[in-house]
Amino acid sequence: MYSEKVMDHFKNPRNMGEIENASGVGTVGNAKCGDIMRMYLDIDENGIIRDCKFKTFGCGAAVATSSMATELVKGKTIKEALEVTNKAVMEALDGLPPVKVHCSLLAEQAIHAALWDYCEKHNIKIDGLEKPVNDIEELEEDEDE
Repeated sequence: MYSEKVMDHFKNPRNMGEIENASGVGTVGNAKCGDIMRMYLDIDENGIIRDCKFKTFGCGAAVATSSMATELVKGKTIKEALEVTNKAVMEALDGLPPVKVHCSLLAEQAIHAALWDYCEKHNIKIDGLEKPVNDIEELEEDEDE
């Protein structure tokens, strides 16, 4: 059963679309379920995320977590955006069913992938930001070991 917030973000997604000439773009997926999430960031010269948009191919939970993730990082600094975890996305949505937790991990990793792209383009390093994975299944396998 989905929370009202999950249903609202699925039926009325915020910030869906693309940003032309985005500061950073990150794409991650989950081969097991087929979800693919692309996050676009517009970051100003002070390191503030002015805008954030997404395109997601996947289930309702994937769309909802994408939508919420964009809301959580808009207006934040790069460092603050890096601190947005899958747990923060789930809490903001009032929870997800256990079989859909991977969708929130996709959202977290899409943010990190877009930040990584931004850093690569501007030749900067952010403490705590690691090279993103393309498939979050790799992360889930690491947790299982």
